[in-house]
Amino acid sequence: MITARLLAYRILLHLDQKPSQPDRLIRTLMDRHSGLEARDRALLTELVYGTLRWQARLDWHIAHLSRVPAKKIRPGIRIILRMGLYQLLFLERVPAHAAIDEAVKIAKSLHPAHLAGFVNGVLREAARRGSQWDWPSAEADPVLYLSISTSHPAWFVSRLLRDLDFDESRRICEANNCVAPLTIRVNGLKIDPGRAMDWLLTQGAHVEPSPHLEDALRIRGMRLDLSRLPAYLDGWVQVQDEASQLIGRLVSPGAGERVLDLCAGFGGKTTHMAALMGGSGDIVAVDSSAWKLEELKKNGARQGITGISTVSGDLMNLSPAEIGQFDRVLLDAPCTGFGTLRRNPDIKWRRHPKDPYRFSQLQKQYIEKAAGLVREGGVLVYATCSPFREENEEVAEHFTADHPGWTREAAGDFLPESCKAMTQGGYFRSRPDLHDMDGFFGARWRRG
Repeated sequence: MITARLLAYRILLHLDQKPSQPDRLIRTLMDRHSGLEARDRALLTELVYGTLRWQARLDWHIAHLSRVPAKKIRPGIRIILRMGLYQLLFLERVPAHAAIDEAVKIAKSLHPAHLAGFVNGVLREAARRGSQWDWPSAEADPVLYLSISTSHPAWFVSRLLRDLDFDESRRICEANNCVAPLTIRVNGLKIDPGRAMDWLLTQGAHVEPSPHLEDALRIRGMRLDLSRLPAYLDGWVQVQDEASQLIGRLVSPGAGERVLDLCAGFGGKTTHMAALMGGSGDIVAVDSSAWKLEELKKNGARQGITGISTVSGDLMNLSPAEIGQFDRVLLDAPCTGFGTLRRNPDIKWRRHPKDPYRFSQLQKQYIEKAAGLVREGGVLVYATCSPFREENEEVAEHFTADHPGWTREAAGDFLPESCKAMTQGGYFRSRPDLHDMDGFFGARWRRG
């Protein structure tokens, strides 16, 4: 019989072997096993995200329980141990015997018998220890302490401590481990926020208005799948973090304008800009993944948006002669993505210490290309969901220095008054620990 734990194991093993999006894997398996009860669906999601979120700490526990280092343990067994330890150490509602027995069952069904015995021994020792662990010293080795206690790569913690004090670094790491609220943008082309909020309240969810955006709502405790509800299917709402919505506000497209969205992905910002334009004007969405653009088209149709055309390909191959120039160009650049760790904890384990620099080199090429697609007097906005200076301020400052004919405009002039605290040096910056939203960066220029 298929269980939530077995499905979680399959997803985690897939992620261990090939970078993928956890939410899409979860949704695919849930669709395939539609008979799963609501509590099993919740457990499946909890096990996948919890195990990913706390991976470094779980491996540290394994190292203290096994003579074999975690990295040398067979991947499938290592994942079973991580899942079992996550339940034992983090989930109070899961009885220890159930967590251990289910882990052993999975091991027996997929691996040699002696490895099932190994799993049983390690997990039983963990249950016996309870909370008694010899933790690293925060005073003697703050990098190791924060890396293990908050489950972040040591190189990331080291970077934080280089620029911030211990307490602020810890708060950032702790915020990254919190479950982010489900944030939605109300589609003003179809419904007003008050009516959308009233409807969602009838579904038993806890809904509160965003403290920053009048058309955004934060939802907690919703057990139903929003994507299957009429409010979503009829295009009333779009799942989109407030930081992402603020990037659309930073672009501030006007009715009737011609707008270019580079690296558009699934079109969250694309459709938001279309809504800000009142449904009039033209938007061209570019992405290298054709399948994402197909999803973008469906997303736009669901929200009742017309005037979006798509171009599949590398933006470095675009030319003004081919697609013309635009009133507004948004470059939501590929980046390390560390600003979205609450929603994508797997990113922590897929990045390398040199990745911020590597991405910055690509971003400098992309922003140069994007600039050539802005008409005279038009606006360019550069955005990332990264906290690293190399990908943010340094790219922006490099562009400004190389383009004297462009004027950098203060981000705060285009954002709601409540977001002024999210600007510094003319740039937009949000942080999970300070604003309960994803960590984004945004810069804006006008072409002279």
